[in-house]
Amino acid sequence: MTYPTEATAGARISAVEPHGAAARCGLRAGETIATADGQSVRDVIDWMWIADSDSVRLVLEPAAGRDAREVTLRRSLGEGWGLTFDGVVFDGVRQCDNACAFCFVAQLPPGMRPSLRVRDDDFRLSFLAGNFITLTNLSDADMDRIVEQRLSPLYVSLHAVDPDVRRALLCPTIDDEALARFDELAAAGIETHVQVVLVRGLNDGPVLERTLGWLARREGVLSVGLVPVGVTRYQRRRLSTFASAGDARAVLDQIAPWRTRMFDERGEHWVHAADEFHLLAGGELPAAADYDGFPQFENGIGMVRAFIDELAEEVAGGPEAGQTSRPGGRAVNVVLVSGEFFAPVLGRLTSSLDVFGVTVRVLCVANALLGGNVGVAGLLAGTDIASAIARDRAALPRGSAPATYLVPDLATNDEGLFMDDLRLQDVVEQAGADVRLVSSDAAGLAAALVSLTSHTTGG
Repeated sequence: MTYPTEATAGARISAVEPHGAAARCGLRAGETIATADGQSVRDVIDWMWIADSDSVRLVLEPAAGRDAREVTLRRSLGEGWGLTFDGVVFDGVRQCDNACAFCFVAQLPPGMRPSLRVRDDDFRLSFLAGNFITLTNLSDADMDRIVEQRLSPLYVSLHAVDPDVRRALLCPTIDDEALARFDELAAAGIETHVQVVLVRGLNDGPVLERTLGWLARREGVLSVGLVPVGVTRYQRRRLSTFASAGDARAVLDQIAPWRTRMFDERGEHWVHAADEFHLLAGGELPAAADYDGFPQFENGIGMVRAFIDELAEEVAGGPEAGQTSRPGGRAVNVVLVSGEFFAPVLGRLTSSLDVFGVTVRVLCVANALLGGNVGVAGLLAGTDIASAIARDRAALPRGSAPATYLVPDLATNDEGLFMDDLRLQDVVEQAGADVRLVSSDAAGLAAALVSLTSHTTGG
């Protein structure tokens, strides 16, 4: 998702539904709402707040062929307004005032597109999209608005409660009042999901214990997610990562008593470790029920478990082995492209995919663009993918059947761009192979495999 970093004059309308309320009142795409019921509209939250009625008076800035004008927008009971906006914030994204030691944006290579360098720290995007914020840039007016509009839950990056450790981690450029703000929000009934980015030897161990204790005493902390620090080859500060099974196991062992205690007290496990910790430790992943409904799924907590369970369901409900093939149909060879983090998991699952009538193997792609310990598929560059596929094809025995390479769509953004601005067609041309994007979830993968087989056999 991309967001504007510069302020605009108001809420620019990107589309108007035919025959909807906005269309009946003559609104058109390209017009901009300057005010609604006399109030400025800074984002879609303001719009939903102000326009929560059956009519709203708008002042519209001019669009092509139209002058500035006023109009009263009306809708029927239960009807939407029938319009969409350019983005969800209209006055620019609030960016971070800190210089965090582990900031991933600061670790990107030079020359990358500007949108990747937006250091989002916007409470509105925390509420709307689950983006994590530090609370360090909130003004009193922001606090009043959060409470008044009940922007709950918020997703908060806390990292530590020890003042010295916080200074070492966040490197704040302004007064760090985040803990006080956190307590104010809690007192006002605003709930939170908390993230702790763990740096080995800095905010783990006893420091983490104090952080969890502090959070456990606060009302409204719905979940705590522990995520290992990500380090690229452009990191200029010495940050110790979790590189061994023992490192990961120490974190899991530390939170185990907390999970037991909180489940006994609240009926939920409350604190969850990122999938990387479990895979690095080499033990069994928690069962789906132990993730308490996956409150931090997009934070990489529970994704692997959800994929494994969903794929098992797809396999159980899929076609019997051989049913997707027809006499005379050629073999269907599929290669699943993945990053170093998830490739071993996929590799253990490929034998179960025989039911779809395909031969499947996994191609693990190292992240040469970013390096470090970055191993997720979502951050793979198109060039790295294309190069790995080209090498894979060159290594195949002569006469091997051609393969179709499936790349998870989370490696591209909403505009179809990989990290290095390549598009799928660029990857196809560079790799010289049949490369396709596929939905990143298990259901999407299963559907893609069935589709490949049916197309190959003439179904």
